[in-house]
Amino acid sequence: MFMLDAIEVVKLGLNLGVDFIDVRLQDYYSEYILLDNGVIREINTSHIRGVGIRVVVNGVTGYSSTYSLDKSEVERAVLRAYKVAKASFKAPHKVSFQERPTSRGRVSSSYSLEPEDIDFSEKISVLKAMDSVARGVSGIISVTLRLGYERDNRVYASSSGDYVECSRRMVGVSTRLVALVEGTYETLYDQKSSVAGWEFIKSSNWDEWVLERAKLVVESAKAPSVNPGQYDVVLDNEMVGLMLHEAFGHAAEGDTVLAGNSILGGKLGEKIASDLVTIVDNGLVEGGVFVPYDDEGTPKKKTYLVKEGVLAGYLHSLTTAKFLRGEPTGNARVMSYQHPLLVRQTNTYMEPGDWEVEEMVRDMKMGLYISGCGSMGGQVNPLMGSFTFTSGPSYIVEGGEPKKLVKGVMLSGLILETLKKVDAVGRDLVVRTSVFGGCGKDNQVVRVGGGGPHVRVRGFTIGG
Repeated sequence: MFMLDAIEVVKLGLNLGVDFIDVRLQDYYSEYILLDNGVIREINTSHIRGVGIRVVVNGVTGYSSTYSLDKSEVERAVLRAYKVAKASFKAPHKVSFQERPTSRGRVSSSYSLEPEDIDFSEKISVLKAMDSVARGVSGIISVTLRLGYERDNRVYASSSGDYVECSRRMVGVSTRLVALVEGTYETLYDQKSSVAGWEFIKSSNWDEWVLERAKLVVESAKAPSVNPGQYDVVLDNEMVGLMLHEAFGHAAEGDTVLAGNSILGGKLGEKIASDLVTIVDNGLVEGGVFVPYDDEGTPKKKTYLVKEGVLAGYLHSLTTAKFLRGEPTGNARVMSYQHPLLVRQTNTYMEPGDWEVEEMVRDMKMGLYISGCGSMGGQVNPLMGSFTFTSGPSYIVEGGEPKKLVKGVMLSGLILETLKKVDAVGRDLVVRTSVFGGCGKDNQVVRVGGGGPHVRVRGFTIGG
């Protein structure tokens, strides 16, 4: 995978007299195709390689990185990290790591057809066929399609004896559709990605996928808006995932808790949600992003954040686990070899219950069925636990059935109050990820996944 030996780089740091050193090698390749109303606007490829180094000297951290894998340049990078740590010896906070067993492993996400072996003409043909289908729907005035692929190979080694190799491939297609119906514009964005190879693209019916979304955005342009107020709602899998990741997951990140910026701080062991609510963060789940190890070499296992309504834990790096007296959870992640470690989510979702979707909608009688397809995201405040999200086109429920399509609605509230109002959890767990974006924090974007079953919430605040 690499000409550079990560273990040899570790030895360079030890020879300088550091107390600890870890090394992150990365080889990242990506492809991006943009088809805008039938015209190819972009065909981009990117290939990034480099090494990131962290050292600890007398409890102080020094970081350095280089895109060159030449031995002399790597030696200089190790020396820079060492000098940074030495120059910062008066730092007010000393670094300390929670102990864990030594990690050693070599893992790769599964795939059967290597996307890099597929000619660009075949990739473009997929998008052009979709474009033709979408623009054939009356009312559609703009179709933007993207195909994305990435391969991310990483090696981690440390002076604690850790050595981990991890490789991941992701591929997907996205669309942005604009409809104009009787003077009203409506826009819908959606994407479908998988941790897989080209077989994912070949096995999916993309023409049907984009046709359904084109028809939906046209119907949404004709649809009325919902009056503001309090509604009983059923949230679909995607909407549940968005809400849990943004409004809850960020507040559960150990560095956010440690900084005093989380509504969850000091609440371990407290009842914060309905008994039906169990929330986990898991690096290996069907449909989600592939994170078997974090960027500190810690195995990423299933971590319970909420268990039957009780706050059960936070997400940790080795450092936050030490300061908050927790166990390392495998959530120290970096965007690339150039970046410092942050505590980040992997796949955050609610575990399923025992309700059928039709059953919870029928039992609700009156309310809203809220869809995440076409959701425009929103805003959150982890310290207050407040959120505002905009859904995709949704449905008014009357007499226990979805009766009428309405435009996307605005949901707002406090996450802990919302979780306490959950009175039904479906059995249909769905987790999704995306090759086109991810989670942003401190100028770093990492791939994440999220989802859950359908969930019913009583008395949800819906804005105009």
